[in-house]
Amino acid sequence: MSVLCGSAAGWLLDHSSFLRAAHPCSPAEAKDDQRVEHQSLRAYSFRLEFFQLFQPHLPSLPGAAELKEAPETNQQRPKAKKRKRRYTTLNQGELDALEYHSKISGLIKDGSMSLIQEGLNKGFLHPLSGKKENYSKSIPADLDDCCRLAELCEMVKQLHSLNEHELPTLLVTEEVKRLSSSDLELLSHITENSTDWTTIITLMGQNYLMPPKSSFLLSDISCLQPLLQSNRKYDVIVLDPPWQNKSVKRSKRYSHLSSWQIKQIPIPELAAPDCLVVTWVTNRQKHLQFVKDDLFPHWSVEVLAEWHWVKITRAGEFVFPLDSIHKKPYEVLVLGRVRRSTDSLSREAESDAFALPYHKIIVSVPCMLHSYKPPLAEVLQEFVKPEAKCLELFARNLQPGWTSWGNEVLKFQHIDYFISPETES
Repeated sequence: MSVLCGSAAGWLLDHSSFLRAAHPCSPAEAKDDQRVEHQSLRAYSFRLEFFQLFQPHLPSLPGAAELKEAPETNQQRPKAKKRKRRYTTLNQGELDALEYHSKISGLIKDGSMSLIQEGLNKGFLHPLSGKKENYSKSIPADLDDCCRLAELCEMVKQLHSLNEHELPTLLVTEEVKRLSSSDLELLSHITENSTDWTTIITLMGQNYLMPPKSSFLLSDISCLQPLLQSNRKYDVIVLDPPWQNKSVKRSKRYSHLSSWQIKQIPIPELAAPDCLVVTWVTNRQKHLQFVKDDLFPHWSVEVLAEWHWVKITRAGEFVFPLDSIHKKPYEVLVLGRVRRSTDSLSREAESDAFALPYHKIIVSVPCMLHSYKPPLAEVLQEFVKPEAKCLELFARNLQPGWTSWGNEVLKFQHIDYFISPETES
């Protein structure tokens, strides 16, 4: 379970425990009931070092060094004046961000404190002088090199039959313990693990863990046909789009999509009636307003809530100062429902049964791997019907019971991110 505690304000999550529970080992080789019970508790463990965040980030203000030397520099070079004004004059986007922050910072601070205190009481969070978990210090240095999945997606564009024929789902069953299908098959089909246990799949010579009852499609946005041809309708759709911004352009860490491209994602074709749509948004007000005023209406999604993910250290401190100008310790989620039903009475009954609170916070220690979001399955379950079908778009990992799509959908499932039960024991 990922939820450690909850309150009227929101939830405190333990992401690392969720990952362990998500990858149970099969007890198939057990010879008696006692061993079955013991084996079923064994699981692949996500490396704890990726959650060992003990100290907050305290970045110096951009341009602090330049401003400190400004008097001397101004006498020598006129350019220094421009650099100084750059950090003393806020543009409209920064002013909008400050105004937004002033409205929600109090809610975030007050809501987080009670959850953090509960985490300290439970021993999940602890002061910097307290205990630190023992963990393996050997972090594979070449994981990014062996997980270049986005490049592999170009292969699927060579499959001319993709637009002409419906492609069956590749099933991992109890009889198939390790799937080693052809690379092109994995890139052109939905692959599904129908078992109750984690299985290993091999792609381009690399091994990836696939949680129980999960399925995925590895492709880019131009090759969504297998997902659409499956005729599955989802009750929950979570998106984490690669938003365009300056830092992404500079780092070249991953490709980004324009607002126009994001609008082309076929949410109406994938969504069941009253589907809950959750979109991760950066702290840029331009993106937030686009989602609320343009994107959701384009998809016939009614905006119902705005939640925040608050990132803390293991000591219970915000990862950045709450009022930091440089970066904020929170990210935004916009939630809404697809509204296409003409039966107003049934819609009202559905809304009453699964009403969304307008504001909630999700507090967790973030994974130190770039853009690895916390699991939402458990916090969303009270707002959707039982056995809801769930889909994550632009995913970089898999979840039990969910379908995931993206051009790096297996990235954080690489077996080197995990410690096997044999190694632990």
